[in-house]
Amino acid sequence: MSTARTPPAHVAIIMDGNGRWAQQHLRPRAFGHKAGRVAVDRVVTACAKVGVKTLSLYAFSTENWRRPPHEVKILMELIETALREEAEKMRKNDIRLRVLGDRTPLSASLCNAIDEAEALTADGTRMNVVLAINYSGQWALCETARRLAQAVARGELQADTINESDFAAHRPMPDLPPVDLLIRSSGEMRLSNFHLWELAYAELWFTDVLWPDFGEAQLDAAFAAYHHRDRRFGALSHT
Repeated sequence: MSTARTPPAHVAIIMDGNGRWAQQHLRPRAFGHKAGRVAVDRVVTACAKVGVKTLSLYAFSTENWRRPPHEVKILMELIETALREEAEKMRKNDIRLRVLGDRTPLSASLCNAIDEAEALTADGTRMNVVLAINYSGQWALCETARRLAQAVARGELQADTINESDFAAHRPMPDLPPVDLLIRSSGEMRLSNFHLWELAYAELWFTDVLWPDFGEAQLDAAFAAYHHRDRRFGALSHT
């Protein structure tokens, strides 16, 4: 993969299409999820190589609990296995892993794997990988509202003076930067409740490629499209 320009600082990806990929290959959905994990490794490696600073990956949404219990169990096991197997590799490559989402319903074993992976990679400075597990943008907004209400109750904030900076500072991950580029695989064109606050001025790029087939060629195409966008942030174009 090569990029002649500075890549987007924060890339967020909705990794979609594992199940359909498995169906196309006449295999069970679990086979697709396992292939999707290989794609994650490709994309993390490629993004680190070109200088992406933050990579957010939507691994499991709050809505994914509605899937059949056996599939949820497989997904949780895959996530835990990946955390335990990839953390040391990330540490060696100076990559920090962070997990964003409500951990309350997660198993003790998975929470332990999260804690260990975050601790092992805490000193990474090359790139932040933010794995969204049991996450939704609406959950993050509600959690932020609760924290703001608590701050007001403690007398730390005045309700009538709360602004965008105050809101951002009370998010579940306060230092998460705005998303520059959102990528979604599999041909679907919706946000699916991901990073609703951080996506305010993100550029959106969609591809029909299913996630297990996603790799450097698709990243190249997404970054090329990004560099041709006129990002005005509400102002007038300078061109």
